[in-house]
Amino acid sequence: MSAEPSLPHHRLLPAPLAELARGEGGPGTVDLLLAAERSRRLLLLRMLDDATDLGPAWDLLSAAQRSAPAVVDELLLYPQTGMWLATALRRLHGTIPPDEPPLSHVLGHIGALAAAAALRAELDFTIDVPVRHGRATLPTLGCALLPVTAPWTTATVRATAGEAVVETPRHTVALPRPLDAAGPGWHPLRRLAVGPPERRLELALDDVDPYRTYPQPTEARPLPEEAAAQWRQVLEEAWAVLLREQPGTAEAMRRGVLSLSPTPARERFRPRSVTSGDAFGGIQVSEPDDAVQFAVTLVHEFQHTKLGGLLHLTPLLARTTGPAAPLWYAPWRDDPRPIEGLLQGIYAFMGITGFWRGHRETAADRRAAKVAHFEFALWREHVARALEQVHRHPRLTPLGATLLRTLRDRCALWLAEPVPDEPLSLARRCADDHMARWRAHHLRPAAPAVDEAVRAWRAGASGPPASLAAEPEMVPDPSARWLDSLALLVRHRLSGTDDDRRSPEDPEKAAARVTGALAGDAMLAAGDAGAARHAYVTHLAVEPSRAGTWAGLGRALALTGGHPAASGILCHHPERARAVHEAVSRTTGSAPDPIRLATWLGSSPAPA
Repeated sequence: MSAEPSLPHHRLLPAPLAELARGEGGPGTVDLLLAAERSRRLLLLRMLDDATDLGPAWDLLSAAQRSAPAVVDELLLYPQTGMWLATALRRLHGTIPPDEPPLSHVLGHIGALAAAAALRAELDFTIDVPVRHGRATLPTLGCALLPVTAPWTTATVRATAGEAVVETPRHTVALPRPLDAAGPGWHPLRRLAVGPPERRLELALDDVDPYRTYPQPTEARPLPEEAAAQWRQVLEEAWAVLLREQPGTAEAMRRGVLSLSPTPARERFRPRSVTSGDAFGGIQVSEPDDAVQFAVTLVHEFQHTKLGGLLHLTPLLARTTGPAAPLWYAPWRDDPRPIEGLLQGIYAFMGITGFWRGHRETAADRRAAKVAHFEFALWREHVARALEQVHRHPRLTPLGATLLRTLRDRCALWLAEPVPDEPLSLARRCADDHMARWRAHHLRPAAPAVDEAVRAWRAGASGPPASLAAEPEMVPDPSARWLDSLALLVRHRLSGTDDDRRSPEDPEKAAARVTGALAGDAMLAAGDAGAARHAYVTHLAVEPSRAGTWAGLGRALALTGGHPAASGILCHHPERARAVHEAVSRTTGSAPDPIRLATWLGSSPAPA
């Protein structure tokens, strides 16, 4: 490509910075982030050429830029181009492990970019492009389907006088005109346009580009036409929700959401969506349950997009070269997170909280409003707890400190807003339950303190040793899964019919609808704390090592109002009960009664 005389110096003025610090950012701010992203991509592309000599592909891309600069700019800013650039440079520098495809195949993707640019610029050319499992992808255009058996090979793209083909020694795919039409062996990239003309969202529904999935590339998986039509419909409905309830955010999304990469539907209320700072404007998302969930997902991932763009301009955290950084509780995750990940989550879930705050007023009916109240109360509590951990972290830069202080002040105002009693109570129960389950999985009392507690228990001491109250060690538990099961069960219940709530579903059947849930969890979600207590005790007799059961038992005891010492320890420090119960069982060959043990652990420490 022809180098620009100099790239512009990018900086955000106070007004855009203030918008981003509030978790907002209008079209003008997004345009500034996009301009910076363009310069970053040009620099990365130059770095790649300096390291590898991209040769004919570079020359063809440069010719396309001279002929149709807007085309090359659009291609350069396409999210998947950014993902490819980052992947290629990390593979070259050895910062990600070598993996399929071969490095030569990754670097060869520049040929596909050049071919796409030259086709759109209507140039005559010949160039080789990579073929991945029989798919030769031309970014922003589509992919040719070739009957080849080798997983990694190449094809040649030729264009002459407006006619173009993708060919291997034994097969040729003629590209249709226009290129957005389907043809034998050719699957075009679909473009979606939804909303009224003056507020239309236009983006790619990308099911073909290998770099559409983050962080690992995958082969093209073209959607059937009926599936694409379903995506178009749910996007239309979600966009209507955003235009009505979040018009400012929607206007900014028109500039900053460039592609959706669809994946199959997941369990109800557990959608999966991913963005990457390297793929500004791209969202990988599972098929949503409904339009409201899709609108929430778009808000969530657009928050990540904006923060990723900001981080390309200025850091929020100072670099550190010391020992391994500590990990933190992230209320939206099963695993402990570094502060970098926690900041991303805080920013994204502030957006989610704001969405549900507004949706309470526009929900379609009383049931939907109750769900919205629950979601608002739950996420404001989750975000507040995350903010309290790190808002004074010593690694925060001045901008990072300002951002977290601004978000914390905003969250404090939201915490003061009234929420009806039932959804408020359920939200607090679910927030407390998630934190307790996380602690039971990832925190471990010191081994000497546990041993001392076992000796004290066996000796009939009046209470546990004081040493057991020391700060526990964090030991990430890779088996931690589905810590949000109680919240999912509550969502099922709140979104059901009035008859569903008057006639509680069989607990085993209700739990079976949510991966990772127990019958006791279903009883707890339905408000039957006494039955939940019995179910948790029964389950602990069979599987005492299951961390979440200890937390659930504590919640059930708290709701029944009995055994305050036991409920206190299990709600706030279930890791102590789990560790001591396991050690007593191992030492004596007999498992102690969990409530009796928890009552003892919740008593005043025995004299030394």
